[in-house]
Amino acid sequence: MAKVAFVFPGQGSQAVGMGKDLYEQFPEARAVFDAVDDALHEKLSTSCFEGPEEALKLTANTQPAILTVSAAVHAVFQKRGPAPAFVAGHSLGEYSALVAAGAMDLQDAARAVRARGTFMQEAVPVGTGGMAVILGLTPDAVKAACDAAAEGQVVSPANYNSPEQTVIAGHAAAVERAGAKCKEAGAKRVMPLPVSAPFHCALMDPVKPRLAEVLAGVRIHAPSVPVVSNVEARPNADASRVVPLLLEQVSAPVRWIECVESLKANGVTHVVELGPGKVLGGLIKRITKDIESFNVENAATLEKVLAALGAA
Repeated sequence: MAKVAFVFPGQGSQAVGMGKDLYEQFPEARAVFDAVDDALHEKLSTSCFEGPEEALKLTANTQPAILTVSAAVHAVFQKRGPAPAFVAGHSLGEYSALVAAGAMDLQDAARAVRARGTFMQEAVPVGTGGMAVILGLTPDAVKAACDAAAEGQVVSPANYNSPEQTVIAGHAAAVERAGAKCKEAGAKRVMPLPVSAPFHCALMDPVKPRLAEVLAGVRIHAPSVPVVSNVEARPNADASRVVPLLLEQVSAPVRWIECVESLKANGVTHVVELGPGKVLGGLIKRITKDIESFNVENAATLEKVLAALGAA
């Protein structure tokens, strides 16, 4: 018997045109886009469908845009596909997962991630921080390189994405030093990321009190299915822990390897990535061979995945 989890992508999966065909074909997707447009008092849907790409890349726009597309895909899929036993999201995607689990209202989540994106953008002056992807080095070796490269500045693992891929974040100069040490330690590649802020590191600490004020005004419900949190990498169904975990998540690393291992340990056999892109499915394949992953981002992938899961 297949045991399914839904996972939701984070920043970096955005693309102009995302969600457009679902909006045009499915009333439940249209309702999601319209609700977010109302909540934000702007046509975010137009930015998703038509761009421009530069506007969509701004963190304050990217975060609510990806959340909206993910929620729209979920709204369409949940009427037609199997129900999940668990949900999880990568960074920003944790908000999408909470919406899917009924722990957070869609409009509240859209306003919260718009604020989160804005606060993250404002926490560090442009050019001060940086992020880089380290390929072909163990997470422990990356952590050791960061510790050796810090020299009084901030640099640390931000995303433990797969056994072969770790993202680091911090002060730009420290990230560069850590990248060089990773190469010395045998990393295959070190790629600087074109991001507007160094996410998931101590430089994001100023975001927490500001985000806490926003989340204090959001009504949180007990999740209908457990949400595997980025911070603890284990399922949570306690409403009182949702906000503390989201606040800690701002400056803590995303423990994606352990999140996937937690799903596997809880008997999950199939994962459906709901939202733009298929980044998470690719990472899951590198973490475990025991979970089959699918992605749904448009009408074509919807039909394909429903057929495959029907067979499973």
